[in-house]
Amino acid sequence: MIARLKGEIWEALPGRIVVGAGGVGYQVLVPISTYDRLNPVEGHQIDLKTYQHVRENLIALYGFSTDEERDVFLLLMDRVSGIGPAMAMNILGGMPVEHFKQVVVAGDAVSMSKIKGVGKKTAERIILELKDKVGVVQTWESNPERSDASRDAEMGLMALGFKQADARKAVDRALKENTGADSSELIRMGLRGMS
Repeated sequence: MIARLKGEIWEALPGRIVVGAGGVGYQVLVPISTYDRLNPVEGHQIDLKTYQHVRENLIALYGFSTDEERDVFLLLMDRVSGIGPAMAMNILGGMPVEHFKQVVVAGDAVSMSKIKGVGKKTAERIILELKDKVGVVQTWESNPERSDASRDAEMGLMALGFKQADARKAVDRALKENTGADSSELIRMGLRGMS
């Protein structure tokens, strides 16, 4: 599994970047929001968080500028029935991650259905299934006792398939060891603690 890709931009088109690393050009599909944020220029260096999707007739690499974007992408695919990589990319491209979280927490299907390709029923299903899944919404709701890094790490572990209670315990243990750790560090430390 390719989880991160760092290299030179060989080609950049909206929704697709070719990254050269070790003499190999990797085609990475990116949401428009990521493309706009990175503003990739051929010849410049890039560092992407990635997810490799494998089907019987296709291997695709999806890239994101932040762990949070990748976590929401994985949540949509893993926890919402009928959402595949293309629809998850479309949703990320149509709404910033923070706004998406607010829409889910508020149960605002009207705002969700404004995303191109997301109808009212799909919007309602996304909200219903994410609200019903183990604590996703509670993790997104503001909790002054938990830092952004700890919430993001918890969401990341949940996106990897861990139950919320286990993810929270792992993140809390990691925070005791290193109080200033960022979300990716907390995820790594949490995974080590779970093994």
